[in-house]
Amino acid sequence: MSRKMLITLIVVMVAVLTGLILVQTSMIKSASDIREEQFNRYVTSVLFIVSNQLDQFEEREARNNAWQQKLPIETKMPENLNTFPRNKNVQSSLSFGITVIEQASSRFIEEGYRLAISDTSSLSASDSLGIAQLFVREQRRRHELWLKNDSWKTYKIFLEGRTITERIDSAFLDNIIKAAFAETGIEIDFKYAIKNANLGKEKIIFGNLDYYPGRNEEFVQRLFQYDFDGPKPNYLNIYFPKRSGYLLKATGISILPTIILTAFLIAIFVYTIMVIFRQKKLSNIKNDFINNMTHELKTPISTISLASQMLQDGSISNTPSMISHVSNIINQESKRLSFQVEKVLQMAVFNEGRIKFKFKEFDINKMIKTVADNFELKVKSKNGTLKATILDESLIAKGDEVHITNVIFNLLDNAVKYSKEFPEIEISTEKVKEYIIISVLDNGIGISKEHHVQIFDRFFRVPTGNVHNVKGFGLGLSYVKKVVDSHNGKIKIESALNKGTKFSILLPQINN
Repeated sequence: MSRKMLITLIVVMVAVLTGLILVQTSMIKSASDIREEQFNRYVTSVLFIVSNQLDQFEEREARNNAWQQKLPIETKMPENLNTFPRNKNVQSSLSFGITVIEQASSRFIEEGYRLAISDTSSLSASDSLGIAQLFVREQRRRHELWLKNDSWKTYKIFLEGRTITERIDSAFLDNIIKAAFAETGIEIDFKYAIKNANLGKEKIIFGNLDYYPGRNEEFVQRLFQYDFDGPKPNYLNIYFPKRSGYLLKATGISILPTIILTAFLIAIFVYTIMVIFRQKKLSNIKNDFINNMTHELKTPISTISLASQMLQDGSISNTPSMISHVSNIINQESKRLSFQVEKVLQMAVFNEGRIKFKFKEFDINKMIKTVADNFELKVKSKNGTLKATILDESLIAKGDEVHITNVIFNLLDNAVKYSKEFPEIEISTEKVKEYIIISVLDNGIGISKEHHVQIFDRFFRVPTGNVHNVKGFGLGLSYVKKVVDSHNGKIKIESALNKGTKFSILLPQINN
């Protein structure tokens, strides 16, 4: 896939995903707004119901006292009157005595009875008594009707003249508010207060002592709107300290599947983009590997072909020394070719997991000393030095000695290949806690920090690796990393450009 097509595909995917996220966000916001509007409507309805219940309770008190003919004599409320008792030990006192209106009514009934008797003087005594009884019952019926339809309003007006603290009991108000919210299914803590707004100044009369709405939305309901002389500036205010969390929780239940699916979609998209870039990078690395492999294989093949042709066409003298020289070239290049092919095949087998390790206990120090002795000749051929710093005590590890030896050879070989004019290499061992540490330090060209993680990837070769015409497949350090990981070990790198490189291998130690 070309770079241009890859970028176009990513742009299209980003645009589609962005559009989907915007649509989902809009839907979530709409759901949240609907939930908030529904909550506000419920709260407004509850406050209206509470206000009506206060009106109805006061009206019921007025009718009840009017029915019992307890109408007020005075124009102000007696001190012992309390429609909503604030103490369970204090009973509501609504006895006012016989009023002027009641006395007038009684005199009116008696006078009518007397007139009825006088108008029936010509009738018999029993007929006169019956007519008088009918008349009295009619008068009493009219009196009761008057009490029901008229006198309670007089008493209601009298009750309306009290202060708001006398008209409302805080315990009663708290109970009806809670009951009203329970009916609507709103289970959330609230704070309320009764406020008065006389002369444009708002003052809390009573309510929750910790009433402080701050930035919370405050709901307001005017009280006693149906007073005969007009509503007064008394308001029931309420707010919900945890309103935002309640709405978020209520909304989240309905939109949670949408959020989860959107999150999964974003994760899959990001993963897909990462895979595309990784595959693109791997493709580039493989192309480099194929180019390097072609070069590495082509060179010995060309040399062998040329030498064979020289022997075949007789372009060289067939002296024993010349034939021996050409044969030696063919033999060396064949070994080189075989080594390169074997290296690729071994790495393929290793990556497929078909390689079998033979774990056994062995002495790390002895192995390092053997490797250093064998490799010293190659270093000296480059006019370099190889220093081995080994602990006197035995360092026993459990693993495949052959593969661990190959790992050390790989690191030493890289130290020589990427060294400056005269390689200076030091190999050392030490013991730190439960680990045996094998270190290989060189004075080579170094590796920039940005490539420290990548160097252990298959086929990867640091761009500066082509300096000094160093060729390879990029498989050596990948092999090293896999062997170390298979032994439950760790490998660390310390390097900087033109300052050399230090590889440290940490292997679990077995106590003697």
